[in-house]
Amino acid sequence: MKLDGVASFGLGLLTLLIRPEVGMPVGWQIGLGSFCVVYGLGVFFLGTRAVPDRRIVLLVIIGNTVWALDSILTAGLKWFPLTGLGVALVLAQGLAVLGFAVLQLIGLRRAGSGTAPGTRPRSQSLA
Repeated sequence: MKLDGVASFGLGLLTLLIRPEVGMPVGWQIGLGSFCVVYGLGVFFLGTRAVPDRRIVLLVIIGNTVWALDSILTAGLKWFPLTGLGVALVLAQGLAVLGFAVLQLIGLRRAGSGTAPGTRPRSQSLA
């Protein structure tokens, strides 16, 4: 979670400060960059919790999966007039985000099974 937060924050800053010419409308770049900065801070904070709320982690995983798929579609379907560099950057960050989603899902499953370090098994209710 922390790595996702740092990467998202960094991508957001890069998008806002440098705004490379990748063929995406500037308004979209500013919006996406701003979102990534705020999202990065939130996900990093979530990663600092001793036991993050599983529902929020699952929401992050779903969001990352949707973001990754949207990135791949954006690059492939040419929703924006992306340059060659733009296509490469959108695909690279989409694949990285998909990688974060996979790692987060693995971590969530390990935490749920009680096998991850520092986790406790879920209590079994008799109800």
